[in-house]
Amino acid sequence: MFRTMLRSKIHNAVVKETNLEYEGSITIDSEILEAADILPNEKVQVVNLNTGRRIETYVIAGPEGSGIIAMNGGAARCAVKGDRLLIMSYIQMETKDALSYTSKIISLNDNNKIRNKK
Repeated sequence: MFRTMLRSKIHNAVVKETNLEYEGSITIDSEILEAADILPNEKVQVVNLNTGRRIETYVIAGPEGSGIIAMNGGAARCAVKGDRLLIMSYIQMETKDALSYTSKIISLNDNNKIRNKK
């Protein structure tokens, strides 16, 4: 049996931009992506902590060290600049592996700089 487990979470990301005219997705600073082990084009779930709204989209890597978190295309309707987000990726694994699996959790400060990693 396979279980779907939290693989990584970016906690407290602050939306810095929205771009309705873009094709879609969420842009995330590539330094943050590397720390969270999330790849460009990977599917993520985004939870807006200000509204409770949840969406699924894919990731675009932003410039390293820029602190960019940008909601693009239709996702731009789901957040405004300054909203705080949780960004999560998941993995499917056998139950025996899930019992000892540890998720990566990255917390960001108000400038989207990595505050701590677990």
